[in-house]
Parts: sequence; structure tokens; C-alpha cells
Amino acid sequence: MKSFTAFALAALLAPAALAQHQTFVVNPEASEVKITLKTTHEVVNGAFHVQSGSIEFDRSAPTLQGAVVVFAGSGKTGNDSRDKKMNKVILKVEQYATVSFEPKTYTGTIANSSDSTIQATGIFTLLGTPHEITIPILVHLEDTAATAKSHFVVPYVQWGLKNPSFLVWKADNDVVIDLLLAGRLSK
Repeated sequence: MKSFTAFALAALLAPAALAQHQTFVVNPEASEVKITLKTTHEVVNGAFHVQSGSIEFDRSAPTLQGAVVVFAGSGKTGNDSRDKKMNKVILKVEQYATVSFEPKTYTGTIANSSDSTIQATGIFTLLGTPHEITIPILVHLEDTAATAKSHFVVPYVQWGLKNPSFLVWKADNDVVIDLLLAGRLSK
């Protein structure tokens, strides 16, 4: 009788446990990465193209697995000569074609539907060098649709990138990132 009860309980709880594990598959065309860099003469705004993304998560354990990958050479700021310098000198896109974020853990609770705010810690790889970072993420789940939004700062000079300042035009050593990932959930 004990084994039947244990089996019945396991059979009832198994679908709930499976529902906890899901994969967020990013739609690159519906996603965007925006940057903001303050300088002495202007605020430089730009956007990058998301190449791919897939993140596995489990509501019963604070772990994340997967990556979001961005084309390093896709950045556009509205100034072709600045973009060429950014690609060649700052991002070195011929050597490092992508920038990525691989989340590993999170704090907070991911709701079954509606909005949740979590803190995701993972590895942000820039110029081929991994850097640990924790970023806030607003997660919105609705049926099979999902979005993840984040606003965070990358200390790009501290992480080994060249500051684009020249003569009297000075740029901050940090860049603000606004991330919007849109996609779908799968089990």
C-alpha cells in the first residue's frame, strides 16, 4: 500500500515538477540591445542586433542555463565614422564577432504568469574575456509568450576596452545597456 501511495503521489506531482522547468527561446527580430554613452558634447545612443538566445530556467531551483548572443559589428549610432571606429578599435569585431551573456543563477521568484523581477548573475563576455555581472531583469510571462527587460551598466574601460575619447571630446568609462528580449516559452 505504501508503494502505491508513493507512486500515486509521484504521478500527481510529476506534471507540476515538469511545469517548473521551461526554456525561453529568444526571437532576435523582436529583441533589441540599446546603448547610451555620455560624452562631454552629446549623449550617444545606439542599437545592436541580437543574434540568438535561449535560456533554461526552473522555478524550483535558482539556476539558469543558456546564453544571449549579440553581433558585435551590428552596432549603429547614427554616425558611420563613429561606428567604424567602434567596430575596429573599441569592439575589435574582426577578432571578436560576438558579445554574450550566460546567466547562471538568479534570486527572486519567477511567477507562472504576469511580471516578476529577478537578479540574474552570470558571465558577460566582451572581447573574448569573461566578466561576472549581476543584472536586474523584469520578466513577463503570458501563456507561451515571454519578455525580459533589463537596464544595467557595463564598465567597459575597466573590462579592457578602449575609451573613444579624443582631444576635448571625452566619453564616460561606463556604458548603459537597455536590453529587451522577446520570445516564447517551451517545455
